[in-house]
Amino acid sequence: MGAATLSGLHFLAQINVTDGFEQVGGARFITGSSMLIHMFFAEIFVGFALAAPVLQAWGARTGSPRMDRLAHSMARFNVLTFSTGATFAVLFVVLLVGLYPAVTTSLFTHFFYFIALAMLSMGLALWGMYSYYYKWDRYSVLNKKRHIALGFTMGLFIWVWMVIMTGIDTFMTTGGPGAPAISQNVASFGAALQGIFNPMFTEMVLHRTFANLSWPAFALAGWASFMYIRAKTSEDKAFYDWTSSVGLTWGVGFLLLQPIVGFAMMYSLKMSAPENPTGAATSGGSYARLTQGDTSNLLVMNLIFVVVLFVLGNLAMYFGSERHPDQAGRVPIRFFALLAAVTGLYSVSPLADFPFLYMRYIMLLIMIIATLAAFVTYLRARLRFRYGSPGGGYRVVLMAAGVLAAVLALNMGLMKSNSRVPFTVYNQPGYTVEPSQPPTGFGQ
Repeated sequence: MGAATLSGLHFLAQINVTDGFEQVGGARFITGSSMLIHMFFAEIFVGFALAAPVLQAWGARTGSPRMDRLAHSMARFNVLTFSTGATFAVLFVVLLVGLYPAVTTSLFTHFFYFIALAMLSMGLALWGMYSYYYKWDRYSVLNKKRHIALGFTMGLFIWVWMVIMTGIDTFMTTGGPGAPAISQNVASFGAALQGIFNPMFTEMVLHRTFANLSWPAFALAGWASFMYIRAKTSEDKAFYDWTSSVGLTWGVGFLLLQPIVGFAMMYSLKMSAPENPTGAATSGGSYARLTQGDTSNLLVMNLIFVVVLFVLGNLAMYFGSERHPDQAGRVPIRFFALLAAVTGLYSVSPLADFPFLYMRYIMLLIMIIATLAAFVTYLRARLRFRYGSPGGGYRVVLMAAGVLAAVLALNMGLMKSNSRVPFTVYNQPGYTVEPSQPPTGFGQ
């Protein structure tokens, strides 16, 4: 036994960790993968933390027990999965400290006050989450207003945490034009605040807020469609069918806002090009790399994903409208869904610039307006829906939409991070991804 242990330790001592990283894609691959896994759970956490108390308050106002049950399920999911997301967050920080010590130290010290505020917000959000969930049986009956207030505490403070992290993230993407360069010293509160409020900050906060309410809603709809298959009682079947409709409604509703906020974010990114670029390659800022460099492939891919998600949302609304006892609304929804599908697919086709350059954007706008019309028609018909027996096509479309929405959300993060490569903090030569990238003398 002792000999085997010594042999094992000797083997571990011979492993070249750097080579191991390179074989599976490098340090960036390992670090990025841990972050993407964390973001998968974190985004659902934020979405459910914001949505659960709203649903419970809505249920208290309308007297709907289904909303109370759904809110409780969301809170339970957050409690059960928080440790998984937190584990990968800690792993991500460890990898950052070990593999990118210079930029990690500089960011932590430059934004020291805001990171401390973010950690305080996280602590208060967790207090709200656990109090909200574990006092559900007593407070939701005896003191419902106080219980709902605990839920809003959870949502508010996790949103504050998201806002601060978004400020640091967008600072890294834009380089914080006009803001002081980071160093390994604690910056003043004003200097850190200037870095947080960079040109991309407001649009990214809106984008992430809407995204964290949209794609987890699609995931919820897909999960409910799957659970409907496993449900044994008619009551459970009706609940999961109703839940899928709620997820579809929230998912499409917030999805409608995403292209508009996305275009505003792209414009702000274009306006954030550095005034004093370190070289010709950096003169266009992250926007140039995003639209013209290697990352442009990810931009096209995400545009296709967005269009397909719109098409799936329209299909789900069309299939779901059969719940209406008189089938009311199916004909206009079918027309609007077809219009949205044709214009959306045209916008991502090779013919998108025909007959003139801006045809792509016109087609996207028509797709959004047609989806909005289908959405309003679906909402009006939903008031008389009878839940409990959705069609098979409806369930398949929602499960596909849930998977695609998750892939799109993670790919958006991948695209944004790659838009600033080789920099870890854009246009600051002391902080790059690889030490061999030009100009010479780059560090990590």
